[in-house]
Amino acid sequence: MKPNLSDDRSRAEIGYEPDGRWKNNLWVEVKSETHGFRDLRASFLGLAYWLTTVPNDHGLLVLVDSRIADKRLRQEWQFAKMALHPDVMRRLNVAVAKKHQYIGLPEELGDDFRLWLDQLVLEHSQSTRPRESFYVILEVLMHQWLLGQGPMTTDWIMKTVGCSYPTVRDALRRLDYCLQRHSDRKVELNRFPREEWARLVAVSDKVRSTTRFVDRSNQPRSPESLLRRLQRLGRNDLAVGGVWGARHYQPDIDLVGNPRLDLCLYCPDKRVDWSFVEQVDPALETTKLRDESPALVVHLIHRAVSLFQTNKDGLPWADPVECLLDLHEAHLETQARDFLNTFPAAKGGT
Repeated sequence: MKPNLSDDRSRAEIGYEPDGRWKNNLWVEVKSETHGFRDLRASFLGLAYWLTTVPNDHGLLVLVDSRIADKRLRQEWQFAKMALHPDVMRRLNVAVAKKHQYIGLPEELGDDFRLWLDQLVLEHSQSTRPRESFYVILEVLMHQWLLGQGPMTTDWIMKTVGCSYPTVRDALRRLDYCLQRHSDRKVELNRFPREEWARLVAVSDKVRSTTRFVDRSNQPRSPESLLRRLQRLGRNDLAVGGVWGARHYQPDIDLVGNPRLDLCLYCPDKRVDWSFVEQVDPALETTKLRDESPALVVHLIHRAVSLFQTNKDGLPWADPVECLLDLHEAHLETQARDFLNTFPAAKGGT
């Protein structure tokens, strides 16, 4: 028996509900930054389940800022056609939103629908952003604490992160146990936020939109070679992190080996220019397998201010918090602890 969608208990039994409904017969699901096939397939399936309960309605999956290539998306669509019921697939469509434009929207929906969809996409981005913004705010507070930059105003945090006052206020409330609040309303960390830092390390892949590249050729280039090629590009939106970045801040630290090159790509508008990857090494290709050893790892920086440092040769360096996250992500836990303890603020408190 098909569930009664007016029954809240039945909705809970389905375990899913699309993000919006247009004119009583079109259900819309919005997915932001869907980069993996597992998430894409789960979205297909969730919306397909929903359509089996409403036989006269249609469904539209909107992928916002997805890095899945058009060719692979078409392949996944063909797989879905083979796996799902023909009646469901007849009523299901997929559109891609890139740079504020939609590709694949049915033309008959018209301009009114596009305006409505714009608002739905905006609301979806605002609902998912505060959770990630908290960790970006935590990174900024850690940056100032490690480098001894002193207390900050709420306005400075807002402008550095690129978020609203309520988002900063809520983040500071969550971190109140490790904050020092001054009489002029400035704030700063007074100790290492151990629990929140552990959570950030656990979700850093998502927060930083990490992408890994491997070289499956018979003659892979060394990380040192990749770094030299990167430096010749002269791009100021790419900063070196990882082991090299840690050595930039603490030259005397004992970090053994350079297993890979970690880079931070600054893209506050979320428009990513990946052309540098082929210029650094045409043999590099993305991988989703965590058991592969990547030669290049790229993390995206979306905050309003990059916090990069530049040396006398013009090479940008990622901030120390990004370098610390890189060490954790590379499973260099001992080195990460040693690096953290080289900063006077953190010494002995980790």
